Amino acid sequence: MNQNPGIIGKKIGMTQIFTENGEVIRCTVVQAGCVVVGKRTVEKDGYSALIVGLDERKEKHTSKPLAGYYKKTGVTPKRLLRELRCSPEHAAKFEVGGVLKVEDLFEAGQYVDAQGRTRGRGFSGVIRRWSMAGSVSSHGTHEYFRHGGSIGTNMTPGRTLPGLKMPGHYGDEKVTTHNLRLIKVIPEEQLILIEGGIPGPEGQYVTVRVAVKKATKRWDVARAVHTKKKKGGS
Repeated sequence: MNQNPGIIGKKIGMTQIFTENGEVIRCTVVQAGCVVVGKRTVEKDGYSALIVGLDERKEKHTSKPLAGYYKKTGVTPKRLLRELRCSPEHAAKFEVGGVLKVEDLFEAGQYVDAQGRTRGRGFSGVIRRWSMAGSVSSHGTHEYFRHGGSIGTNMTPGRTLPGLKMPGHYGDEKVTTHNLRLIKVIPEEQLILIEGGIPGPEGQYVTVRVAVKKATKRWDVARAVHTKKKKGGS
């Protein structure tokens, strides 16, 4: 589980940035500014976490128990609540009612993990859902062009195995994209720009955390060694 520092935000669209050497970088823009609504502690709950909220909710649309909790903490009702697991030391840095500022958690150039819910595509066939090739369209093929083919065997095991790729509900699932480069942090508007795309449509809530399994790629190491030899290094 990723327990690195992070925020919840809203995906508001995509843009592009031009570097000094003329390179174009396509970026996803995430609007942050989440508020600490509460905390989980090891002594009371068995784990440490920050309860954060984003976007305002009308009080008449808030249940009475939740409205009482907001009133007790002195925070206005929020549309979205999430728990972000973290270390006790990290949780101690923030007070209830305070804002998780992007400039305190992120910096340009580091790698992050983005998690969101993908766009729902309803009931889809195997060609769209699993990128299958379909059947041939010659030699007398009739009404079988977009089918998935055989789904089992005759005697052994004589049944359809679990997990077989078949038509079904496609999309609308939680997806995490790892090791995305954070291009720019705009503290004045609480915006972060992440290179590439992240799961979900515009307006979707996303969770952005510092990358949990960023490892140096072998080709990065090989390129560094090659550069060092080229410059005359040992």
